[in-house]
Formats: sequence, C-alpha cells, structure tokens
Amino acid sequence: MSTSHSQLFVTTGEPVGIGADLLIKYVQQAASNNIVAVASQSLLKERAAKLGLPINLRPFHNETAGQQADQTPGLRIIDIPLQAPVTCGQLDPANAVYVLNSLRHAVKLCQQTPDSALVTGPLHKGIINEAGIPFTGHTEFLAELTQTDQVVMMLACPGLRVALATTHLPLNKVSQAITQKSLRATIEILHRELHTRFGLNAPHILVCGLNPHAGEGGYLGREEIEIIEPVLASLRQQGMQLTGPLPADTLFIPKYLDKADAVLTMYHDQGLPVLKHMGFGKAVNITLGLPFIRTSVDHGTALDLAGTGQAKTGSLQVAIETAEQMIHSYPLHTASV
Repeated sequence: MSTSHSQLFVTTGEPVGIGADLLIKYVQQAASNNIVAVASQSLLKERAAKLGLPINLRPFHNETAGQQADQTPGLRIIDIPLQAPVTCGQLDPANAVYVLNSLRHAVKLCQQTPDSALVTGPLHKGIINEAGIPFTGHTEFLAELTQTDQVVMMLACPGLRVALATTHLPLNKVSQAITQKSLRATIEILHRELHTRFGLNAPHILVCGLNPHAGEGGYLGREEIEIIEPVLASLRQQGMQLTGPLPADTLFIPKYLDKADAVLTMYHDQGLPVLKHMGFGKAVNITLGLPFIRTSVDHGTALDLAGTGQAKTGSLQVAIETAEQMIHSYPLHTASV
C-alpha cells in the first residue's frame, strides 16, 4: 500500500555487506517507482553483475509532483561516491565516510520531502569507530543529525512491538542512563507515536522492570521503586494505560501480550532476543520521535553472505512495506523541519 507521490529513500549501509544485495534482489520482485537508492551507483552495478541480476539505474533529481508519478522502469538513484574499492566481506575503514555521507544525504531529502521515509540497510558500527569516527548506531546518529533531543528505538514483528528505554550501551552504564526525565520522555514518545503512526487511540504499554523479578521489592535493586514506578504513576494520572514494572522473565507470555500494544524494555538485550526469536526475518526496526518516518532491517551486515546471492530480502521487504503503510495511513507533513 503506498501513495502515488510517496518517496522511500533507501540507504544500503556497509558496502562490503549484504545491503546492496538486498536492494538489488528486492527490486527484481517488487515495483520500485517510489524507491530512491541513496548509494554508490558503481557499487550497485558491480554487485548486480556479481549476483547475475539485471539492474537499471536512472538518476533522481528534485522532481515536481507531476514527475514523481513517472512510471519509467528502473531504480532511481542518488550517487554517493565510494571512498575506496569494495571487496565483498572485507571491511575497510576508508568507506566509513561513504556510509555516513549516504545517511546525511538521505536525511536531508526526507526533511525536504513531504510523505517520505528513510529505509536503512545494515551498517557495521565497529568499522566506523575504527575509522576514528565515534558512532553508536543509526538511532543515535539520526537523532544527532536532526537535532532531536530524544528518540525511541522500537522493533516490531507480527504480534509484538518492543521499544527500548536505552539503546546501544554497555550493561554497566544502563542503570545510570535511566532517569525519571529520560523514562518519562521515552514513554511519552512511544505513546504518542503508537497513536499518530499506528492509529492506536488508547495504546496499552507493558513496562519491564530493570532488575531480576522487577527488583523483588527493593531486595534486588531500587530502580523500580525510585525511578520506574513514580514515572508510571504520574503518566497514568494523565490517562495512559501502563502496566508495570513487570519482571521481564514472565512478561512475554500470552497473559500479558494478548492485551498489550507494545512492550517497553529497559535495555537492548532485555526484549530484543524475544522479538527476534519470534520474528527474525519478518521484523522491522523503527525509530520513533524523528521528524520523518525511519524503518530498517532487523539484522546485521552478514559479511559472509555478501555477493553470494544467499541473503534473504524478508526484513527489507517488511521495512519497505511498513514505511509505505505509515506514510499512507498517517502522513505527517513536516518537510523542512
């Protein structure tokens, strides 16, 4: 489902990984009239040749609304130059600049284009840091680029949405990162976007505790008592449907999930293993709180699969379809933010 003039700006992430493979394979089987690749043209041509698949690329320009409905076959592209030659599976820190340049360009386009979305392929955090560029992930980088004070990372698959109170942090830094202010902002963003982006009038959110057994009344930690419970009580007074804090080891069962629209977990590996077990290859990563829609695949760069033709396009397809549905159903005309 898509609007006739919607634009999906797609970045392919780490050039020696499977991002390019996924996009090339996807456009073989699906219409690409509203997809714009923000990537290296030479990379896509070389990878398509390696995969033995046809690819017809045509330049994308800042088109008028009338031109946006152009049905000419081919994948439109904004060429972002590579910084170094690419060999499948062999990481090179020189191309970290290319990866970030593609994201910067795509973000600008989303900010300037109503009814648009950003769909991102997998990147490699380690090689970007090895290049001397401090980088913790797409979510944080996009927040910085758009000067957004706080965003929320949420993954979704059929039957489950999991949002995170903290994202890419070492475990020994999680507790200090969860404050009443940050937790309140996270829940407010999650609640608002479940309503505005997903059409849920009164979303019901389950909230995990931080500690085992949600702190066991303070015997296993006091974050639930001192931080989480006061925030939930305050937001309930504003009319939000919030259940918790609940122990994470018993939260993910039908008794709770059947009555909930989303789960908020306190850290990355508290909820995402459950979601990926349930829906790997059918899940999508969504950044909430940005001035535009952003979705992403739920997996990494799979360096060993790059150029082999074995990479599966399932998660990219879900990311694209989710972005299209969000644009179509709940468009936010926030260009030039």
